[in-house]
Amino acid sequence: LARSEEGTHDGRGLSMFIYDKNDGGVDVRRIENKLGIHGSPTCELVYKNAKAELCGERKLGLIKYVMALMNGARLGIAAQSVGLSQAAYDEALAYAKDRKQFGKAIIEFPAVYDMLATIKAKLDAGRALLYQTSRYVDIYKALDDIARERKLTPEERQEQKRYAKLADSFTPLAKGMNSEYANQNAYDCIQVHGGSGFMMEYACQRIYRDARITSIYEGTTQLQTVAAIRYVTNGSYAATLHEFEAVPCAPEYEGYMDRIKDMTRKLEACTNAVKEAQNQELLDLMARRLYEMAAVCVMSHLLLQDATKAPELFSKSLNVYVNYAESEVEKHFNFIRKFQAEELASYRQ
Repeated sequence: LARSEEGTHDGRGLSMFIYDKNDGGVDVRRIENKLGIHGSPTCELVYKNAKAELCGERKLGLIKYVMALMNGARLGIAAQSVGLSQAAYDEALAYAKDRKQFGKAIIEFPAVYDMLATIKAKLDAGRALLYQTSRYVDIYKALDDIARERKLTPEERQEQKRYAKLADSFTPLAKGMNSEYANQNAYDCIQVHGGSGFMMEYACQRIYRDARITSIYEGTTQLQTVAAIRYVTNGSYAATLHEFEAVPCAPEYEGYMDRIKDMTRKLEACTNAVKEAQNQELLDLMARRLYEMAAVCVMSHLLLQDATKAPELFSKSLNVYVNYAESEVEKHFNFIRKFQAEELASYRQ
């Protein structure tokens, strides 16, 4: 990616190029010494009089080609994060069953099984979000492939547009929330291990180091919020949540459905309050909270759907996660409802 347009200073002046290493002109400055992800070497490349050929159209390097690559990569990081959460859960569970204190396994202590249950609930909720996002991406990409072979029918074009929007809105949720959960779950995994978790012999320290990058590369969590916030303010997430409300659930789970509906109402109330203030700085400050409210509502619905289909696998996580999600929504609801625009100044350092 290089600047091809003289006098430009933003992304619209960048184009994509292809370089052949056999032509010379590029050197590896050094291999980076990273905190984690040691299985994948990272280096800095120095280009000096390196010949390259234009790839695609001029000025579309960043705004089209890199962004398309990044959206796919973000889904990959969401999957990586789910894998890290699974590893953290497996390690914590195995240690808690094996480690004994005061004559019994530590998994029997509420302080420990509370952490394990929360790790598992976040894992199941995050995986449900990953799979739902992947479904949306698969459908719109399949329609894109069909469109290359023949003209789409009006119904297919409408479906393509719908699923492209869903994929675009859900990808930052899947990447941002799963990467944050991977970090939280890796942290709790070490906590379950106690002092042993601080020792390099245990796998939890590697999971902890590897997880840290997931909320940074391919767009930080803050950038995922920037990508997602317009779908909060334009009502797209709320519309999807209302569609989920029409999905039948098992009779014994109707109470959960009512609680998730109440969480969605609080999301909508907060969104409207922030929009009515007509203050861009206020919206930017509240964006992360609105983003998280939308995400936990979505994941609660997806877990409810999973528990309806397979209660033996998901009923426990549904209960734990809805309790957790409610507390998160309530926390953000109270913060946004009580926040005054004049308080913005105190947040500027």
